[in-house]
Amino acid sequence: MLANRRQFLQAAGNLAVAGSLPIATRPSYAKEPQALLPIVDTHQHLWDLNRFQPPWLKDAPPILSKSYVTKDYLAATAKVNVTKAVYMEIDVAPQQQVQEAKHVIDLSRSKDHPTAAAVISGRPNSSEFAAYINQFKDVTEIKGVRQVLHVDSAPRGLCLEPTYVQSIQLLGKLGKSFDLCMRPTELSDGKKLASQCPDTRFIIDHCGNADPKAFLDNNQSSEEPWHQVDQWKRDMDGLASLSNTICKISGIVARAPKGWSAEHLAPIIDFCLLQFGPERVVFGGDWPVCLLGAPYANWVSALKEVISQRSEKEQRQLLHDNAVRLYGLG
Repeated sequence: MLANRRQFLQAAGNLAVAGSLPIATRPSYAKEPQALLPIVDTHQHLWDLNRFQPPWLKDAPPILSKSYVTKDYLAATAKVNVTKAVYMEIDVAPQQQVQEAKHVIDLSRSKDHPTAAAVISGRPNSSEFAAYINQFKDVTEIKGVRQVLHVDSAPRGLCLEPTYVQSIQLLGKLGKSFDLCMRPTELSDGKKLASQCPDTRFIIDHCGNADPKAFLDNNQSSEEPWHQVDQWKRDMDGLASLSNTICKISGIVARAPKGWSAEHLAPIIDFCLLQFGPERVVFGGDWPVCLLGAPYANWVSALKEVISQRSEKEQRQLLHDNAVRLYGLG
C-alpha cells in the first residue's frame, strides 16, 4: 500500500552498497576539519502558524504542530556552519500560495535571515499556473516550484497529464527548476516527466524519498518499508541517466528506524552520490521535518560520517559549492 503524507509523519520514529566500505573502516581524505566546511541548506522549511496554516499539519505529530521561524532555525543550525539556506515551500492551501511566495521573497532579501532564495508552491496541472508563475518570472530569489506528489490528493500519473507537462516546460523557459517529491514507487513517472522537459532542471528531493528501513536485514523493523531496494535503485539510476536531474541528499533521516546510526543511511547516500556524481548532488536539511528522526546537528553529523572517505573537494561540492552554482547564490 502506498504511504501518504499522514502515514509518513506517523511512521517516524547488508546495510552495504556494492563497492562501499563500512563506515568505521573508511579513511578520511578531507584536509580541512569537517566541522569547518561551509553548508548551504537547500531544503529549509519555516512556518509561522500565525501567518500560515498548512492543511497537512492538522495530522502531524506534536513535534511539528507548532511554529518554526528563523530564530529557531538559527538555534538548530548554530554549530554546523550553515552559511545560506533555500526556503522550501510548505504545502500551504492554494489560496495562500501567493502570500507565501511574497513572504519568502521578503525573507530572502533581508540581511537578517540566512534564507537567500526560495522554491515556492505551485499546482502545475492548473490552467492558472502560467499566470501564477509568470508574476515571479523576473524575481531572482524564486528559483523554482514544488508540488508534493505523495499525498492522497495527487494520484499516480498526475505529473504526466498534458497540462502538467506543459507547465513544467514553461518553468524551464523561465529559468526555474522543479522539485520532484513523490512516492518512491512512482519515480519512473518522474523520469518520464523529466525526459519530456529537457530544458527544465529537476531536483529529486529526499533521495527519491528513499526509506532506510528497506535496507534492513531480516526485517528488523516492525514497519513496512515504502519501497523495494531493487526498484528504487533501478528508478533512481534511470533519473540519474538524464542530464537535467539533480539529487538532493535530504529527508531520509525522518524515516530512519528507531536507534538508527549513520550505517543505516549510508546505502542510500552512497548510491545516490555514485549514480549522480559529485557535481549533481546538493544537501538539504529538511528542518524541522528532520526532527521526526533526529535534531539537525545529528543529521549533519551522520552525513559527514558517511562522506568522510571522500575528498575535501567532493565534500564541499555536496555541502556547499554545488548549491551556490546550481541555485545561483553567488
